[in-house]
Amino acid sequence: MFQFLYKTLLHSRNVSTVAPHNTSMVVSFSLRYLSCVSDNPHSFTLSYLTKTCGLSPKSALSASKTLQFESSEQPDSVVSSLEKFGFSKIQISEMIIKFPKMLCCDPTMTISPKLEFFRSRGASTPDLVTIFTTYPWIFRISLENRLVGNFNLLTDLLKSEYKAIELIKRNAGVLNASLEVALIPNINTLRENGVPASSILLLIHANWVSIGANPVKFGKILEEVKEMGFNPLKSQFVFAIIALTGLSKSKRDEKVAIYKRWGWSDEDIITAFKRLPSILSISEDKLMAVMDFYVNKLGLHYSVIVSCPALFRYSLKKRIIPRGAVIEFLLSKGLVKLDSSITSLFTYSERRFLEKYVKCHEEAPRLIQLYNHKLNLSETIKSGEDVE
Repeated sequence: MFQFLYKTLLHSRNVSTVAPHNTSMVVSFSLRYLSCVSDNPHSFTLSYLTKTCGLSPKSALSASKTLQFESSEQPDSVVSSLEKFGFSKIQISEMIIKFPKMLCCDPTMTISPKLEFFRSRGASTPDLVTIFTTYPWIFRISLENRLVGNFNLLTDLLKSEYKAIELIKRNAGVLNASLEVALIPNINTLRENGVPASSILLLIHANWVSIGANPVKFGKILEEVKEMGFNPLKSQFVFAIIALTGLSKSKRDEKVAIYKRWGWSDEDIITAFKRLPSILSISEDKLMAVMDFYVNKLGLHYSVIVSCPALFRYSLKKRIIPRGAVIEFLLSKGLVKLDSSITSLFTYSERRFLEKYVKCHEEAPRLIQLYNHKLNLSETIKSGEDVE
């Protein structure tokens, strides 16, 4: 419609002589159109979302698909209620983008009671902001039928309201799960198999989704982990469970096939998995890029990576490639050997790496320059400085 109006006005400007009645017609049309837009609830919603809530035009358009206001009374009451609990305009905007219908909630019956509940259980203002900006869908979860029960259950398991809040801050979606249906049976299964309470709590903190999986599926994965030789008394046992519950059978087969493409045997994969269960959670792109760098670029034998799967943990851009450049230089000068000990150059802390493999050589200035270039640092690392 705006395009049509624009073309009409543009056409009238390009005509050398415009009849008075035609000019009046264009002006009349423009006024009627603008009046129509101002009276359009959808237009009002867009204006409110952009001007009052600070959303971008794109975000406002997306949010307006599920919202429609004829006045600002309702959304104003929601915004005002959130501000009283310490939420900033920017934080409220973040919540609206994620959950636009939040602006339709009743502040008295829906918003304030839930915020008050968490505050009464020890949540500070920063805690509330973290929880609700991360997961604003809490506003559509029943307080009596779900939130209170789940919070109490988590408090009982963790033996602390503070720990329950800390868990919710990291995984607010746990509040919407049917915890009694899966969580309790799976915890009982872990206990029956000798998994200590500390490991169970670690599993809940690290990845509650895993322990909230379908009990039948969870039981099968637990048995598989035991068959691989994992010790239920060790923390690696629950990390293996996390890795396997997050993968479908087909996805796991795909990952195994990729490792085999690089020469790994089934035994190699199990060996590396027992040392670092998350090797099956690495994306295919990263897996291929990392293996290509270590094997084809650096010349490491794949067996070195099998024995030290922690090499997959690191960022290609921030660690593997920059340190690899240093290693290549040191290899060219005969200052290091390409054997299994080379892995320490990647696993050492930044400070230890610089002290042991960079600053101790006569070529230190050149090495630092090379390293900084690969890191693309804004501030260069000077010889003799400590790096955290």
